[in-house]
Amino acid sequence: MKRVAVLISGRGSNLQSLIDAADGHYQIILVLSNKADAGGLERARAAGIATQVIPHAGPLGEKKCREDFDAELDAALRATNPDIVVLAGFMRILSDGFVRGWEGRLINIHPSLLPAYKGTRVHERVIAAGENLSGASVHFVVPELDAGPVIAQASVPVHPSDSPQALADRVLAVEHTLYPEALKLLADGSVRLEKGLAVFG
Repeated sequence: MKRVAVLISGRGSNLQSLIDAADGHYQIILVLSNKADAGGLERARAAGIATQVIPHAGPLGEKKCREDFDAELDAALRATNPDIVVLAGFMRILSDGFVRGWEGRLINIHPSLLPAYKGTRVHERVIAAGENLSGASVHFVVPELDAGPVIAQASVPVHPSDSPQALADRVLAVEHTLYPEALKLLADGSVRLEKGLAVFG
């Protein structure tokens, strides 16, 4: 069974879906956050999963540089030796060095049908563009933001009356099913990253 570490920054709704769906395919051994008040930490503790906080600011409130923070993050992960690292609402852009160190074992979920609408403010941009379809994508993480090969996608309709929040809620609902399914594919060896491509089978 593959050992999984999950990185979070917030309430942990995707984390909860991963916890609930594990079912022998993988074991979550660590939930790590850059925020001590992240709600997902309590979800992990309630499930008996170890937690750790690595703040992105120093003791005097000074910001750590990205490389220093990522070095701490990497050391914490290496100490628990996960097979897979999952980003679930982790609101930090990771350095190229960190990403390359976990390449092929690092995945993320993004609230659009990649390669469309990379980056932030996705739902506002989708609505402004008049799209009639949006969704979510699970992808391997590579140094270029939101550019890694896609493992799985799910679509949702965009309604003319949608607010960004309404669309976000609809997308999040499919994320809760999509992310565990994609993680199971990776944990079971049904998908792998090979020469920059997601290879299935």
